[in-house]
Amino acid sequence: AGLKAGDLIVAVNGRRLLGLSAEASIALIKGLPGTDVEITIEAPRRPHAGHRVTRTLKITRATISEPVVASDTQTLHGVKLGVVALATFSPGAHSEVRQAVEHELRKGARGIVLDLRDNGGGLVTEAQLIASIFVPGGTIVTTRGRTQPADTLLATGDAIPSSIPVVVLVDTNTASASEIVTAALQDHRRATVVGTHTFGKGVFQEEEPLSNGGALDITVGEYFTPDGRNLGGGGVKQGAGVAPEVPVAHGVDTQHGLTVALSTLAAKVTAAKPR
Repeated sequence: AGLKAGDLIVAVNGRRLLGLSAEASIALIKGLPGTDVEITIEAPRRPHAGHRVTRTLKITRATISEPVVASDTQTLHGVKLGVVALATFSPGAHSEVRQAVEHELRKGARGIVLDLRDNGGGLVTEAQLIASIFVPGGTIVTTRGRTQPADTLLATGDAIPSSIPVVVLVDTNTASASEIVTAALQDHRRATVVGTHTFGKGVFQEEEPLSNGGALDITVGEYFTPDGRNLGGGGVKQGAGVAPEVPVAHGVDTQHGLTVALSTLAAKVTAAKPR
């Protein structure tokens, strides 16, 4: 519809938003798919401009489904590389990651960057399945609880060839299921971790419904990496997380972080060339 970052929504269907909360404003904008909404936009003030310019747009509402996985092919030093970014470990995420990885390999990528920056986690079973895309066998994660027996989740098979180099890109918001995948690939010597220390969440929860319609989210256990590390601090304390082999001191969440990951991967590809 021509909206750009920095545009300010000042009215919806003729009603000014001044003084309304963000939640109330959003409620005016949202509606049934297929219906129209008119929003009045105030463009950012230009230097020396006497007044702000407004315009009104009519937009048809729709159900928006944000992709969980995004992928891209990049070439560095003549080496074609695939980048697969995962936003969250939601149901079915493993299928999207596998499709993206295989798509990049079919396009000629000789290595994969798995971008888990700002991924706060999700389902442990999805972490097991996504790690299994890269790890051919062995332990992915072990869970232990005070009232629950230990449970070891193993690689499910059908991994991509181990000869394909992998880099995992992480930041301080890489947590929980993201750390399970990162640590599994690190412990199995399957990937090089690039970025900063991850969040350090070594526990998992169960949800208990309450009679009033609410729910209680209870921490019931801890998880451990294939080498036996608990990435948390013991109990519900925040831990040190995963330490990267290639630290990025500044700008890990910018293009610089991805550039370091791609450079690391390109070096791995070059080193893996048959002599």
